[in-house]
Amino acid sequence: MSPSRTPASEEPAPARLRAIPSRLLAGVTLVADRLVGERLAAEGAHKWHFAVLLTLAEAGPASQAELSRRTGIHRSDMVAVLNDLGDAGCVRRDPDPHDRRRNVITLTAAGRRRLERLDALIREAQDELLAPLDPAERDELTRLLTALAEHHGPAHPGPDEQS
Repeated sequence: MSPSRTPASEEPAPARLRAIPSRLLAGVTLVADRLVGERLAAEGAHKWHFAVLLTLAEAGPASQAELSRRTGIHRSDMVAVLNDLGDAGCVRRDPDPHDRRRNVITLTAAGRRRLERLDALIREAQDELLAPLDPAERDELTRLLTALAEHHGPAHPGPDEQS
């Protein structure tokens, strides 16, 4: 049973328990991950694919190690993500002209198209998640969550925190 839903036969949690911010964040996180995960899975993708494609689109070509640092995806997982994206023609691996021991990962035209599709799916998931909020409230929520993330965490969320 999802923590965000209570069967009609059960009493709701006490008001004080329902008002604990960390508990609220945890419950909404579960919903957010489910919404994003379901949409991306329907396209044969997951949030790590989106993170890598977006990072390459915004920051340009990068080594695997740089992509790992920028996205928060562990290096051992990055290889599998890049294999998936490479097999789909979304990224290209080329030897680094300055250091032949490493590869430079580049976004392809197919990767840009894939990113556009995944980006639309992420926006749909965000719209569903934030449906009860008006645009100003959405902006305020994003501002507040950003402040919390910057205060408590590293510059880049780990793979389990990305959406």
